[in-house]
Amino acid sequence: MSEPAANPAATSFPAPTISLPLGLEVLRTYSGVLICSEILFGGLVWILVAASSVPVPLLQGWVMFVSVTAFILSCTYLALLITGFADRINWNFVDVFFHFVVVLFYFGAFVLEAAATAAHGGAHVQNQTGLICVAYSERNIFTILTDRQYNINIAATIFAFVTTLCYGLSMLMGFKRWRM
Repeated sequence: MSEPAANPAATSFPAPTISLPLGLEVLRTYSGVLICSEILFGGLVWILVAASSVPVPLLQGWVMFVSVTAFILSCTYLALLITGFADRINWNFVDVFFHFVVVLFYFGAFVLEAAATAAHGGAHVQNQTGLICVAYSERNIFTILTDRQYNINIAATIFAFVTTLCYGLSMLMGFKRWRM
C-alpha cells in the first residue's frame, strides 16, 4: 500500500517559530544587545529632551511621545523574550512590523529634534540690565535657546540618531530571521 499524498497546502507553510533564544539567553545575542541599546539610548533621548525644559513644544512634544512610547514598548518586548511568552504568537512578523514602525517614528523624531536644534542657528540671547536683546540671522524661523538648552538638544539629536540606527539594525535582523 502506498501512503496517501500529503496535502501540499499544509506542508508548504511551516509553523511560526521564533529563532531567538528565550529567557536570559536572548541577552547573549546581537538582537538582545540591540534591544538593550534601544532601551538605553531611547531613555537618554527622553531624559535629555525633558532636561531641556522642552523649549519648542510643537516639535519636541513628538520627540517626547516617540521616545517614551518606544522605551515602554521595547521594555515590554524584552520582557516578553525573557519570560518566554514570545513563542505563543507569530513573533517574527510582529518583530519586523514593530521595528519598522518604530524606525519610521524615531526617524521623524530625529529630524524634528535636529530641526529644533538647527533653528537656533545664530540666535544669541543677551540679558543686559533686565532688557533682552535677540540677535539672529536672516532666517524666517528661529528658536531662542539658552546655551545649556542648545547643548542638551545637540546631545538629544545625536542620541536620537543612534537610537534610530539601533531600531533599524533590529528591523534588518528581524527581517533576516523572518525570511529564514
